[in-house]
Order: sequence, then structure tokens, then C-alpha cells
Amino acid sequence: MKLSSLHISNFKVDGGAMFGVIPKALWGRRFASDENNMINIALRSLIIDTGDRVILVDNGYGDKQDERFFRHVYLNGGDGLAAGLSKAGYSAEDVTDVLLTHLHADHCGGGVKWNSDRTGYELTFPEADYLVSREQWDWALAGNIREAGSYPEENLLPMRESGKLKFVGEGDLFPGISLRMVNGHTPGQLIPVVDYNGTIIVFAADLIPTAAHIPLIWNMSYDLDQLATIREKESLLREALDNGYVLFLEHDLNIECCTLKDTPGGIREDRIISLQDL
Repeated sequence: MKLSSLHISNFKVDGGAMFGVIPKALWGRRFASDENNMINIALRSLIIDTGDRVILVDNGYGDKQDERFFRHVYLNGGDGLAAGLSKAGYSAEDVTDVLLTHLHADHCGGGVKWNSDRTGYELTFPEADYLVSREQWDWALAGNIREAGSYPEENLLPMRESGKLKFVGEGDLFPGISLRMVNGHTPGQLIPVVDYNGTIIVFAADLIPTAAHIPLIWNMSYDLDQLATIREKESLLREALDNGYVLFLEHDLNIECCTLKDTPGGIREDRIISLQDL
């Protein structure tokens, strides 16, 4: 098995929204903010090459939406989706599976692009199945006022219309890769767990988007069920600590991976590492 980290881009988000009830006096020690209270965070994906399959976990915003859509996102930095894949030694056609932790635009938008004459949309990864939980798919298509704008139909419907959409759930996905399901952030979010040569790597997605979100009550305002997030984090973090798992952090600008340690204040990050260190 070969793992590659794909740093698609960075984007800006309101620091208060990113840390919920935590005051800026505390979260500001971890993330610098600009005059508009915006902090810069990463869009990082994971490529899992099993030898038989090339699995891409999440794929960023993409670039098909208009300037109005991206006006408050402030995309910056990173390698880009296509260039990042190429840098890792892959093309879009090499990807056999696109595993979507959930369907918020920053996690799945890159999976669909304009066709050549911009009259419609096509899949960015033409040979791949697109894998998502049924719970998240149904939730996204139903729509709700709380997440208005999070599920643009142009990100979703082309997956279904292509015939490439497949539903997956908890349990083993492929050899060495299993899935957990959590519901605090949004119903049916999938957490991939990878056995990499005996080291367990957890793709923490939006359950634990940055190392600063490891403390149990440091959660995003975007989480629909805060108490569920706390319970889900507590369970996963305790298991990860007890068994020496490594967390892969999708949105942390500076920390790609970390291990965990127990402290008087609770579980915290320990060693800051990269995939190359493994």
C-alpha cells in the first residue's frame, strides 16, 4: 500500500464559526486571524494506492462555480487537484474510487467539472466509482435551512446521473480500509481508517478538522449536533490513544498528521508528523 497526501488548496473561514463557543482569546493562540476574523485552513486529501485500486478521499471545492460562490472562500495556495495528483504520480483516469466523507462543497466539489464546451457537467474522475453514505446523500438532497448553500446540486446530481454513485456504510471497504460513521457534524459522515503496514491512520475529516479541535468542546459552529460530536470524538480519541493511531487532519494548515497523548486537561496532540515519516 502507498499513501500520498494531496494539498489541494487553502481557504479562509470565520474563526468564530470554526471554533464555536471557544473564545477568540483561546483559539487565537492556535490560529492567526485577519482584520475580518478570518483564518486560513487547508483542503487536504488522501490518495490510497492498494496496488489494485487508487482511492481518493475527498477532492476539495473544484472550480466550476462562479465568482459569487467563491467570494467569501478566498482560495489560496496548495497544488490544485489535477496538479497535486500529477505531483503524486497519478492522473484523473488512474483513480478507481472517490471516497467522499460527506457532501459539503469543500469535500466533494472537485469531483464534478464543466464539460469541454461548458454546456453541462461531467465527472472529473471518469473511471471511478463515487462512494458516499446513503444517510448523507439523502440528507444532502433533502436540503435544510441550516445548511443552505452547502449542497449545490451541480456537485451532486452528475454523480447520480453518471451511474457511478455507490452507497457504502460502516465496516470493511477494501483490504486494509474500513469506515466508521458519525453524525454530529452532518448525518452519515464517513471516517476512513487505514491499516498502513501495521500503523492505523484515521482520516479525521470534519469530526476533527484540525489539531486544535482535539479537545472535546473545541467544535465548529457548523456541527449540527454538538453533543453528538463530543461523544463521537471522545470515543474515537480514546480508542486512538489506547491503540497508537495516527490522525490525518484534512483542514489543519500546518499539521498533516499527529499522534495523541493523555494530559491532565484531556487528550491532546503529541508528535506532529507527516505521511512521509511513516
